[in-house]
Amino acid sequence: MYKIIACDLDETLLCDDRSVSQKNKEAILKAKKRGVKFVPATGRGFNTVDKTLKELGLYNKDKEYVISYNGGAITENKDNQLLHFEGISFQLASELYQRGLQYDVCIHIYTKDTVYVYNYVQEEKDYLAGRMEVQEIFDNNIDFLKDQEIVKALYMNTNYQYLKQIENDLKDITNDVDVSYSSNRYIEFNHKGVNKGQGLLTLAQLLNVKQEETIAIGDNFNDLSMIKVAGLGVGVHNCVDGIKKNCDYITKATNNEDAIAEVIEKFIFNNER
Repeated sequence: MYKIIACDLDETLLCDDRSVSQKNKEAILKAKKRGVKFVPATGRGFNTVDKTLKELGLYNKDKEYVISYNGGAITENKDNQLLHFEGISFQLASELYQRGLQYDVCIHIYTKDTVYVYNYVQEEKDYLAGRMEVQEIFDNNIDFLKDQEIVKALYMNTNYQYLKQIENDLKDITNDVDVSYSSNRYIEFNHKGVNKGQGLLTLAQLLNVKQEETIAIGDNFNDLSMIKVAGLGVGVHNCVDGIKKNCDYITKATNNEDAIAEVIEKFIFNNER
């Protein structure tokens, strides 16, 4: 029996209007009553998912969990108790920031509590509205963050090939970096070995759950690591083509059509494997 469902949020659990469908909520509650842990696994920070946790009845609950920052943090929902944290050095964050200034990108720098954004274009403001709060910055350096723990950095541009070129340009500084893509707009930089897959394995170990007893559901490249390591790796119908070959199952439903309920009914209650 599966005991953990690790699920991406944007474009996977959440509808395009950023809500959780009623059918998904009912299915998640039904699974929870059977003892299955439903764990949001997001590239965003743990302090940005409160609205979703409230919709799911998981807000501020003990023995319920969130994997955030692409695996950079694992928290217990009760009082956002940090169980695991692994970020990047200030030196790397600063270098990524400086290099990012040379490109047509919006730059995000994530600390535990705040997302700082440079070149905060309207397109990005529209996308983040209702998802998370950020603090806009205008400096050509991030020296003001020298004494803070930094979780990750990312660049935003909706041209995927442009981001791939940037990845190639940065190979001289990314040997110790886990690079991933998300939401068809971001290239993300975490510490080497920090990804959603490792986050899922770490949480499973903490909960004494076997790897084969886990399900991972996602839509994009930053979900690929957990889709690969989970006992059952699932892509929603609207997932990017590049991850489909690694999925054990592709839902018939999109994120707007109760895809998570489909997975829960098929694999938790019909006991398919």
